[in-house]
Amino acid sequence: MTPSPLVVANPGQVYRRLLGYARPYVGTFLIGVCGMVLFAATDALLAYLVKIFLGGAFIERDPRIIWIVPLGAVTLFFLRGVGDYVSTYFPALVGRRIIKALRGELFAKYLRLPVSWFDATSTGEALSRLTFNIELVAEATTNAVTVMIRDTLTIVALLAYLFWINWQLAAFALTLAPLISGLIRGINKSFRRYSTRIQNSMADVNRVAKESLDGQRVIRVFNAQQQLEQSFEVANELNRHSNMRLINARAMSNPVVQLVAAIGLAGVLYFAISQVQSRAMRVDDFMSFLTALLLITAPLRRLVNIFVPLQQGIAAGASVFAVLDAPAEDEGGTLRITRARGDIAYRDVSFAYRADKGQVLERIDLEVPAGRTLAIVGRSGSGKSTLVALLPRFYDVDSGSVQLDGRDLREYALDSLRDQVAVVSQDVVLFNDTIRANIAFGQPEASAAQVEAAAEAAFVMDFVRELPQGLDTLVGDRGALLSGGQRQRISIARAILKDAPVLVLDEATSALDTESERHIQAALGRLQSGRTTLVIAHRLSTVEQADEIVVMDEGRIVERGTHAALLAQDGVYAQLHRMQFNA
Repeated sequence: MTPSPLVVANPGQVYRRLLGYARPYVGTFLIGVCGMVLFAATDALLAYLVKIFLGGAFIERDPRIIWIVPLGAVTLFFLRGVGDYVSTYFPALVGRRIIKALRGELFAKYLRLPVSWFDATSTGEALSRLTFNIELVAEATTNAVTVMIRDTLTIVALLAYLFWINWQLAAFALTLAPLISGLIRGINKSFRRYSTRIQNSMADVNRVAKESLDGQRVIRVFNAQQQLEQSFEVANELNRHSNMRLINARAMSNPVVQLVAAIGLAGVLYFAISQVQSRAMRVDDFMSFLTALLLITAPLRRLVNIFVPLQQGIAAGASVFAVLDAPAEDEGGTLRITRARGDIAYRDVSFAYRADKGQVLERIDLEVPAGRTLAIVGRSGSGKSTLVALLPRFYDVDSGSVQLDGRDLREYALDSLRDQVAVVSQDVVLFNDTIRANIAFGQPEASAAQVEAAAEAAFVMDFVRELPQGLDTLVGDRGALLSGGQRQRISIARAILKDAPVLVLDEATSALDTESERHIQAALGRLQSGRTTLVIAHRLSTVEQADEIVVMDEGRIVERGTHAALLAQDGVYAQLHRMQFNA
């Protein structure tokens, strides 16, 4: 999904908010500012050293100059080096701490955003904000601030020296300041606009790359390498084009500002030389003035250059704050329970993911008494998975209510509610860790004996015993080192260990062979004992023993009853049954 363009409505507000993260480290940053002051002072002292050298060596013929100037030069550049180090290291230290805090805050926010946010946002875009965008923020809050303060102080120090030498010439040189300021404001707007486009295009690059890496087996099976190369080329070219627009704006900005500054310099030189020729100004003062004036061009150029990372950081900060300011998942009510009985009820429930996409569930009324097993069947897209997704409040109903033990789910604290529900899905999610850690995921307090018991009950130990490292074997990225059946057994073991009173099985045995399925069905039978279980299944043979079966079609319940009763009705269920068993 292509991310929507970000509009930085108030760049100053965004940047002040970024700098707010530096507040706890203001003492460390002030050390860096002291280094900046020292660094800035050395430029003015260099111009003064030129005055001493010329005045003492050629006008006053002072013999002490032969050792004063060399010693002064070494001292001056030693102090400049100290100032440079202090002004670079300490702000960078603050900057990395800011990035650590900001990245941690963004990651924590990702974990608390509602499922609907991820439905509308590509993973590539989310990862781009967490990595690429925050690095741009780092540049804006460290190097940019350092250069901005240090070079501004340098320019101020040099201007002060210019006014001390000859205030009339200095005032004339400043007449171009408004024009330069206006140019920089215009340059800033273009930098910020192109920076936003670059970040959006980078999110597209990440999205295509992640999809291609995740789906590399499918790509090979369908020989779709060229198709993906073309998709990546489009995203990559857009990123290149956006970067070149920024580079072009940056390349043009410096010469334009330097040309304006050169025009001012030419005017100053004209009047300065006139004053020297009329003996209104000494040669050493003139050369010192000229040195200070020329020294201003370098920090001015650096200031212009720093506006690129500065505006990139502001645009990146806006994208990060857009996530941080997004409403987090509703934490629910105040009701907390240790263990629910497991009575579930859907009362006149309707739901749509988006209003313009139509209803996914419509006026669902359903009761599942505690300890009973309800099977939900129907064609793809009939609303089965959506129905059970309402139970742990991945989504909230548009109308009606879903109840647990007679109380609306929204009355429960969200974490307490989810403690009551275990889910085993056909899309098994394993983390790049050991088998043991994946079984104990979310249950860090579980003992080794409890983990092993859950693994035994889910028949995980049948294949773990053959592994050299046993339960401490790494599963690989998304469980890639295990078979589909092995991954699903680990998922079932995770649900067994959680021991929740409500169990949701969404095609829980779909990846298992016949023998493994028989063992798992036995394990699930023991697990379901005393628990309320909702089973989604396409294979009707797996739900024949359910206490009740509901048949869904286009978001409605069209039939309900036991397996035998539904076959006797000779309706939708019977038709599905005949299609499967005839096949």
